[in-house]
Amino acid sequence: MPVLTVHSAGPGVTVQDLGRTGWTAQGLSRGGAADRLALLEAAALLDQDTGLAVLEMAGFGGVFSTDRPLRIALTGALMQADIDGVPVPPNTSQLLAAGAKLTIGGARAGVYGYLAFAGGIVTQPVMGSRAAHLTAGLGRVLVAGDSLPLGTDPAPDTPPRRLDSADRCRGGLIRLMPGPQTDLFDGATLARFLSTSFRRDPRGNRQGVRLDHDGAPFGVASGLSITSDLIVAGDVQLTGDGVPYVLLAECQTIGGYPRIGTVIPADLARVAQTAPGTALQFTLVDIAQADATAQSDADLLRTLRPACQPLIRDPHDIADLLGYQLVSGVTAGDDLERDGDGTQG
Repeated sequence: MPVLTVHSAGPGVTVQDLGRTGWTAQGLSRGGAADRLALLEAAALLDQDTGLAVLEMAGFGGVFSTDRPLRIALTGALMQADIDGVPVPPNTSQLLAAGAKLTIGGARAGVYGYLAFAGGIVTQPVMGSRAAHLTAGLGRVLVAGDSLPLGTDPAPDTPPRRLDSADRCRGGLIRLMPGPQTDLFDGATLARFLSTSFRRDPRGNRQGVRLDHDGAPFGVASGLSITSDLIVAGDVQLTGDGVPYVLLAECQTIGGYPRIGTVIPADLARVAQTAPGTALQFTLVDIAQADATAQSDADLLRTLRPACQPLIRDPHDIADLLGYQLVSGVTAGDDLERDGDGTQG
């Protein structure tokens, strides 16, 4: 069985998959990847299924190696990466040779980057998932010296591939659907909320992110008398001081703050990938419009698979370019210096 070695790791590297379902009644939210689409993109690049477990890297990666050659994929936030000094572009699959050092630095855009391995991470599942759920005490952040078991690459000879992905790391307009408490906000308050340009606050994690704005706080007259009820990832809560929070994968399962609406699942990854200081604004869609965007994880993966294309390498990144016979009859130019067996004379 292949083994992944962690030589160094940033402060937020965890194992993630698509999370745990069926535990909400017991107080455990689904958790899983903050950017679920990035995990599915990695699965498509590596011909894996929706059960793939990967490394999620919050802001910064680390240095990794494997003891056997394996295909890897990098998706999500645009992170600086190289294999033994050779750059690795984002949203691609590559072959990681046994013992080669994969170095992943900081995010140039976005927050959560994903490192996937063909065959996946095969740690022991807990409650039906391999995902770390830090607020629930399941799993932990990885540190230098950790090693993780990996599955066997089912197709190690598959050439590198790329997947063009829409930019979801720069904030922008986020679709909000009404929830059970939207009608508690008067028309003027809702209109002001939708016309406000928010900024992602530095305070945020896998539970949720705080949004800053210029102007008066938001609230409802009856906000302090709302009965606690079920909440889900995507809900936009307004705390007692009128500050909005968008809840993410590891949110609590019940709460009493008023919710002005819920970010549709198709846009939630864009909120998670919005770096501190980046602008966000909301637009309200009705339930029918929100339903029209809904896709299951399996359906999303089926649409992503045919979008994967062969990776055309940049000649600038091929260190031994002159060693390739690029055109018939054209060589590196040292033929006369070699003996008949191909070695240097």
